[in-house]
Amino acid sequence: MATEIGKEYVGVQRIVGPLVMIEGIDGVGYDEMVEIVSDDGKLKHGRVLEVGTKAAVVQVFEHTTGLSIGATKMKFLARPVRIPVSEEMLGRTFNALAEPIDGGPPPIPKDLRPVSGAAINPTLRHHPSDFIQTGISAIDAMSTLVRGQKLPVFSASGLEHDRVIAQIIRQAKIIGKQEPFAVVFGAMGLKHDIADFYRKSFEESGAGNNVATFLTLADDPSIERIITPRSALTLAEYLAFDVGMHVLVVLTDMTNYCEALREVATAKGEVPSRKGYPAYLYSDLAALYERAGQVEGRTGSITQLPLLTMPNEDITHPIPDLTGYITEGQIVLSKALQGAGIYPPINVLPSLSRLMNDGIGEGRTREDHRNVSSQLYAAYARVKRVEVLAAVIGEEELSEIDKQYLTFGQHFEKEFIQQAPDEDRSIEETLNLGWKLLKHLPVSELTRVKEEQIAKYLPKD
Repeated sequence: MATEIGKEYVGVQRIVGPLVMIEGIDGVGYDEMVEIVSDDGKLKHGRVLEVGTKAAVVQVFEHTTGLSIGATKMKFLARPVRIPVSEEMLGRTFNALAEPIDGGPPPIPKDLRPVSGAAINPTLRHHPSDFIQTGISAIDAMSTLVRGQKLPVFSASGLEHDRVIAQIIRQAKIIGKQEPFAVVFGAMGLKHDIADFYRKSFEESGAGNNVATFLTLADDPSIERIITPRSALTLAEYLAFDVGMHVLVVLTDMTNYCEALREVATAKGEVPSRKGYPAYLYSDLAALYERAGQVEGRTGSITQLPLLTMPNEDITHPIPDLTGYITEGQIVLSKALQGAGIYPPINVLPSLSRLMNDGIGEGRTREDHRNVSSQLYAAYARVKRVEVLAAVIGEEELSEIDKQYLTFGQHFEKEFIQQAPDEDRSIEETLNLGWKLLKHLPVSELTRVKEEQIAKYLPKD
């Protein structure tokens, strides 16, 4: 039983992993912020994860090392977990609670915001309809990213997803009108060498001044991974809806986040659901993903690009499966393409952007975008069918048109999908390259583009 001293309580009931159970308390609310003092006087932070009659479960953000049953002091602050927000946070690196970890001074806050965020009124949501250029042809042409969209990247262990994500962060921009644009990067459970890779990538390219990073390393308490994306999205909401910026939020790796959720649920003794994850995994992920969008009357927007590594490359695993239900498409990375030496290894066939058609076309990208993308997709799909046939009967037995499709497929992978990690292609360059590749096919095969588009864009030589 805890002993009350002023507003502090001394002594706890149990300590299980990152959780502390305390009894004999009163007036405590769910999601309330807690200050915890260990036996050696070190200050730690936590939040109320579960509350009952004169009892509560507190989630400790730092290690529980140094806490004891009888001497631990806890102070309930009667407010939710809040972080400071400011435009000055761009170009800086913070931990899960928005404390600077880059050696610089704390930025002067413009406000303190709860990390749980504010729900967007569904009737005030503005339908996404503006193009974001990533400079990567396989995304811009085939699975276009639209402002206000949630478009996850599905990867697997061993794939070069970190290079792809870093390239997107460096190159992402809004074309046409000059509008303020920023990136908020939430990294959960990164290894030290990967964290150094991102830092050097941003510094060398000069993009770091426009990126606010919330970083949790692999050897940090896994419980901090739960608060990291919430802090990142809280800053994004301030920049978008208060300052009027268009913000791209990149979250990696959502699998690490879900593993931390499972760890906490297990420590609480909850009945597990699929693969041991808590039954509320869907609603928890939805609470994060649905913080993207545009709001009527506000000039800013939040676009989300979460990355998740599929355990055992299983796209039916609960994490990618539930993510697919909530978001608007996916970008799928392929080990086969990476094994063939192709970067970025984006498999355009299972990749999909459900809002693509709303963000492309005349006035946004180019009037031929939708048609040439459809034609490239159809041609590449046939390439894969022909490759299967060639493996059975031999390439020499193929028809002439099938051989032309094989030639197209080789050029499509080596010239269109493949590009250098620092190659930033404009949408004009990407679409012109697509037309150049269609030159490998007879005009009679180009059934998804208009005749006037063929006359205008198909190379004559």
